[in-house]
Amino acid sequence: MSNLQWPELIIFTVLFLLVTVLGFMAARWQRGGGLDHLDEWGLGGRKFGSWVTWFLLGGDLYTAYTFVAVPALVFSAGALGLYALPYTIVVYPIVLLPALRMWSVSRVRGYVTPADFVRGRFGSPILALLIAITGIVATMPYIALQLVGLEAVLRTMGINGSGIVGHLPLLIAFIILAVYTYQSGLRAPALIAFVKDILIYIVILVAIIYLPSKLGGWSHIFDTAAAKLGTKSPATGKPAGSILLNANNQLQYATLALGSALALFLYPHSLTSVLASRGRSVIKKNMVALPAYSLVLGLLALLGYVAITAGVKPLTNAATGKPDGNTIVPVLFDNQFSSWFAGIAFAAIGIGALVPAAIMSIAAANLWTRNIYKEYIRKNATPQEEAKQAKLASLVVKLGAVAVIILIDPQFSIDLQLIGGVLILQTLPAVALALYTRWFHRWGLIAGWVVGIGWGLIMLYGIPNPANGKLHFGGSALSLGNLSIFGWHPFSGSLVQIYVGFVALIANLVVAAIVTVIARQMKVFNGTDDTNPADYLADENDKNLRPIGAAH
Repeated sequence: MSNLQWPELIIFTVLFLLVTVLGFMAARWQRGGGLDHLDEWGLGGRKFGSWVTWFLLGGDLYTAYTFVAVPALVFSAGALGLYALPYTIVVYPIVLLPALRMWSVSRVRGYVTPADFVRGRFGSPILALLIAITGIVATMPYIALQLVGLEAVLRTMGINGSGIVGHLPLLIAFIILAVYTYQSGLRAPALIAFVKDILIYIVILVAIIYLPSKLGGWSHIFDTAAAKLGTKSPATGKPAGSILLNANNQLQYATLALGSALALFLYPHSLTSVLASRGRSVIKKNMVALPAYSLVLGLLALLGYVAITAGVKPLTNAATGKPDGNTIVPVLFDNQFSSWFAGIAFAAIGIGALVPAAIMSIAAANLWTRNIYKEYIRKNATPQEEAKQAKLASLVVKLGAVAVIILIDPQFSIDLQLIGGVLILQTLPAVALALYTRWFHRWGLIAGWVVGIGWGLIMLYGIPNPANGKLHFGGSALSLGNLSIFGWHPFSGSLVQIYVGFVALIANLVVAAIVTVIARQMKVFNGTDDTNPADYLADENDKNLRPIGAAH
């Protein structure tokens, strides 16, 4: 730590302390009743308005890892990294109507999690348990990845090392996060999101105007990036990437963008922010306004090309001895800006890690409390016991995420998040499609989930990464030539690639449909539906809405 960047570190610390104060103050912000009810602690009383929800969803979906990983992917692979742009644009029209229906039925029935909805819709505790476990497993590495983004900033400021001592600043930051989240619940990240998003907008707009003018303009930047990405890699003998898609990765780009769009609001933390809204009109306004974040994301992604032109070299990870691509953006800011502005940029990324990490830990805690603890351990738990259990579970989740970073190679957490995206996509039939139809039999959905999860993991396991020598879990792109269906290779010899999660989802739906037809022919009991058609159409003016916090 002898190379500490003190001006940057001081500005980072001051802004971090500011959001810490806001986190503790949030306990009294928009507070209706006490925080000893899961609706109050885990959903902010279900009364966030348009502005709060916009910042909360923005802080939830556009994370610290997004702000370091997307430019890093563009830096290393080129145009393929821009898949994040179309997916964050198309997701909102895709999700608009399902989000409204999920909000309505959850408000009427008092549902807190997507697994609550599945439990009520199909009367199947087994299916609800599978959805809850999938949500928790998929969320855990996502939280760890926020730490990856935060550590990239800390390393750039000179805080580097391995073991617990090297990770001490990170550990302190997340202990503080854990304390004010425990006290304030969802209100803490909702309030902090205002600061985070304002800082992000300022930093990106300044960077996207100043850096191109300093480095010779966009034409020069794209020319330099094209030349650098087109150089053959010593490890693979092929170009690292291209600023244009080619015939082999166009299908991968399209399916990855669509699959990611379908998966985004299946994550429990995304639905938590939706359910915290006070009405359907709030959700409608936000689905219209949230693409503004995609504009920022697109500008941010271009910083990957800017970093190539600027000759940025990623820092070496002291624990692994390998270059850390996640440091591309922090190093770019450190090299090209004054210390005070770099400090603001680092604070924006660091605070950007705290907001989604808090929401994700709350969402995972809600799943544990409502769909495992109350369903299988303490069926008669009171609202106060539920809230206490969720608070404790959120602490465990955060500590688990920190342990992932301290005890294993951070790159492995990235691989876990890759797996998590494929896993969460397999909940689409039971969660999203069930909002519109109950045609699928619950045993069909369970069978589809098993096949989708199992085949998805098998395909991911078989993908190598020649660049780093990994033989398994080396990426999410599967060559169609390697696609095997019971030993049959329908696209033998093809070099075209496709997103694994998309293939697994197709298998999931096919199996679910087949088992559903068989079960219906055999007249197998399909459980009791706790919902009714009116539940899906209720709005904030509906007199039939139950009071906030009504138990189902």
